[in-house]
Amino acid sequence: MPLTHVGTVALVTPRLALRRLRMEDAGDMFRNWAGDAQVARYVTWQAHRSEEDSRAFLEGVVSGYDRPDRYNWGIVFAGDLIGTIGVVRISEADGNCEVGYCLGRRWWGQGIAAEALGALCDFLFGQVGFHRIAAVHDPANPASGRVMQKAGMTCEGTLRQQRFIKGRFVDAVVYSILRDEWEERA
Repeated sequence: MPLTHVGTVALVTPRLALRRLRMEDAGDMFRNWAGDAQVARYVTWQAHRSEEDSRAFLEGVVSGYDRPDRYNWGIVFAGDLIGTIGVVRISEADGNCEVGYCLGRRWWGQGIAAEALGALCDFLFGQVGFHRIAAVHDPANPASGRVMQKAGMTCEGTLRQQRFIKGRFVDAVVYSILRDEWEERA
């Protein structure tokens, strides 16, 4: 089944706006999440040391918006840019993708990440046509797994030392949701 790539289009939920990132977001990105070592603790990237680090990241994201198969959003809550969510890996042949998200610490525990992830799954199944959406988290970060569960994903298991992050091998707990499971929830 071919995918229908439409690129990063604006998405809205009851509390959130998911929108394309812009170069002028560098300051908010650095202050609200990317410069926080606690936020970066379980992800593949190092905490940004300055707005320049955030600007360099944004250059890659913004230039990717020219491609219809690139999906990266900023998460806006109560008028503030507080995190990102997007597709980190696509397998066209299998109709599968992996998603990832990151949220500023001040907004943890409010259901925001789960709401954004639910909206992303709705979009990726309903508009793009994926068959399976997966996400992974470090077992030392169980809160991320709870976000995935709230968004309707099922834990598939743990891949032992599957990722090399920040100089060490770490396990990856894999969650996914299939198109038919999403359709049952809709």
